[in-house]
Amino acid sequence: MITEVTVRLLPLPVAPPQAVVGAFASLVAAGRGVAAVAASGIMPAALELVDRYCLRAVDDWKNMGLTDLGDVLLLGRIDTGDEAAAAAMQDCFDAAGATWSTRSTDVEEADALFAARRLAYPALERLGPVLTEDVCVPRGLVPEMLGRIEERGKEYGVLIASIAHAGDGNLHPLIVVQPGDDDARARAQLAFEAILDDAVALGGTVTGEHGVGLLKKRGMHAELGPDVVRLNQAIKTAFDPHGILNPGKAV
Repeated sequence: MITEVTVRLLPLPVAPPQAVVGAFASLVAAGRGVAAVAASGIMPAALELVDRYCLRAVDDWKNMGLTDLGDVLLLGRIDTGDEAAAAAMQDCFDAAGATWSTRSTDVEEADALFAARRLAYPALERLGPVLTEDVCVPRGLVPEMLGRIEERGKEYGVLIASIAHAGDGNLHPLIVVQPGDDDARARAQLAFEAILDDAVALGGTVTGEHGVGLLKKRGMHAELGPDVVRLNQAIKTAFDPHGILNPGKAV
């Protein structure tokens, strides 16, 4: 129950946003770029990750030439006009092993790159049904979590594409299966559950923004433990003694 909310107004940007782009040879290397930005204290307006599968899917659909840029992209944005912060973010990318990096104040160029991030999901859906994951880990552990996601794809023999609100530690592994392939669908579900367990093992959570629903009921119980689950059940029972509100769901 929320009884009070405190908000803070932020001013509109007074200068063109600074876009910072880094290309990396692997997910783990890109994750190190995220961890470096977090450790530096920089607070970007956005820090997004797009992997090779997403870049290829968007290219096949929209022919944007993204796959020429690198295997994994980090897209950062500074909205305050702080050139020093943008330069520091680029330095973080380079120190983490970026194969190349650049920064720009060209709004159209930046919008095009961030549009690629937004197009990733519908582009992947053109390849087959997508099981959408949503886990969150501490930002310093993003490299470890990305590595585990990649290993789960190999372990279960499924294609796992990754996009992320990486600056928040919020990762979106997207498991793609071919239509009608029931075996692949079963393996995708196993990979999905293993990724939930990996996030919890790293001190993260089974959902950063999408919620629990039914898909993550087991993962939520594993994260919270029986005592907290019973507490939630007691609260729900107090407000819904007849069990008529959203019956049979998370708690």
